[in-house]
Amino acid sequence: MKNYDVVIIGAGNGGLASAASLSQAGKKVCVLEKHNIPGGCGTSFCRGRFEFEVALHQLSSMGTKENPGPLRKQFRRYGIEDKIEWIPIESLYKINLPDGRGITLPADKEEVQKKLIKEFPAEVENIKRYYQTVYKFNEEINSFRAKSAGSTGEPSGLKKWLTKTLFPSVYPTLTKYAVRSTQDVLDEFFKDKALQLCLSAYWCFMGVAPENFPFTILAMCTYIYTEDKPFYVRGGSQVISQALTEMIRENGGTILFNKKVERIIIENGKACGVIDDEGEEFRAKKIISNISPTQTYAKLLQKEEIPDSIRSYFKSYKPGISALTCFIGLDCPPETIGFTDSFNLTYSSLDANEDFKNAYKLDTSIDPIISTCYTVDDPKVSPPGTSIITAGTLKYSEAWEKLSPEEYHQKKYELASTIIDRLEKRFPGLRSHIEEIEVATPLTHMRYLGHPSGAIYGYEQDLRSSVFFFPATDNVIPNLVFASGWVNTCGFGPNYMFADKLASSLLKEMDNE
Repeated sequence: MKNYDVVIIGAGNGGLASAASLSQAGKKVCVLEKHNIPGGCGTSFCRGRFEFEVALHQLSSMGTKENPGPLRKQFRRYGIEDKIEWIPIESLYKINLPDGRGITLPADKEEVQKKLIKEFPAEVENIKRYYQTVYKFNEEINSFRAKSAGSTGEPSGLKKWLTKTLFPSVYPTLTKYAVRSTQDVLDEFFKDKALQLCLSAYWCFMGVAPENFPFTILAMCTYIYTEDKPFYVRGGSQVISQALTEMIRENGGTILFNKKVERIIIENGKACGVIDDEGEEFRAKKIISNISPTQTYAKLLQKEEIPDSIRSYFKSYKPGISALTCFIGLDCPPETIGFTDSFNLTYSSLDANEDFKNAYKLDTSIDPIISTCYTVDDPKVSPPGTSIITAGTLKYSEAWEKLSPEEYHQKKYELASTIIDRLEKRFPGLRSHIEEIEVATPLTHMRYLGHPSGAIYGYEQDLRSSVFFFPATDNVIPNLVFASGWVNTCGFGPNYMFADKLASSLLKEMDNE
């Protein structure tokens, strides 16, 4: 039996960041990872002469070296900022509309408005008003968070009444838009459906159609990517995972690979350790689970150890969407096929809500296609004269789970071929230049990530999952807390930062015990 201050289940982004913060603060930390490499989604794999990025499209919250965003500050504090080459991306994304137009939005507040006004001159005043609202919304939410973070203890009845009464006057924009859908807000501002598609692209980062996607998350994404700029990493997200791993070990932390946790030890109603698949015990004052609450409670605890409140929690929240993704290695540079912007979203119609319904089907003929060519921003990501592209659609797992092995193999490549055919219309010559291709389905994500339903964004990020309504999972069982995309807004940047805040909270708890 080994003793630690904190044991962390999983070396994904949240697990690594929490371990980094805790080990840097002098805590004795042990991370147990079932895979043979760190990172979870933050990793890569090789096929032929290509190394493919698994998940990262754009990293948020970085900012520049001179004007750092919160994530860059966090990496700077860890001492890994200068060990990684950060690649700025000049555009937010490119929207490929069904009429053949391709609209690239610059990563700059003034320039993006100029671009949209040029494309949609009839909406000029609405565009300006919309961006004013988005920025005001973020100003108010940041103010609200700062004041909330400064509060201590349980608020009195009077304070609760004053907060409820005064909130609308102090935070009018937040009050008006916080619990509305993206589609509802866009309909308030704009008539042009093509313009709405251009402004709502970040729904694909959470896997919920605009009619159910919280405007809160869209507004935050728009602000963060515009102000702090999107970034990529030379060598891919695996480089971040490796840098964090080395930093944790340099600070005395332990990371063990090929170590699958079988059970969380509960004594006197409190979590106090874990047991791995070889029967070895790891005792700790705190347990951080970097896997989903669903898997944690269902797989790592005995039935009698699960509180009734958690059973009702499972009824309220369901795993979100997964994806069908083609990892493509081309024998030509991106300009050969006209792939000039790294991140693209291609629509088959102007109704994203209707097209999204195809996510439940074994069909890729009308789904919005998300495609990223990493070579555009990082020519060194693949051998000279080649390109790496990932292209896919968002898909729920249910239909895939019903296929026989033979049907699965056939359908996997049939649907991938449809995606390539559709992209061929935008990027002529794509198919003829394919040298390597690998296809991942929701079942692939289920297998390698261990996520229920192969969910890539955690629980369904619909309106009830606005930042104000995330479920309380921490300390339902004392000393057991969570750090993953299942308990925050998901994404690389949010996960790193959420885990850092969680670690700070645990440090205060442990120092007071």
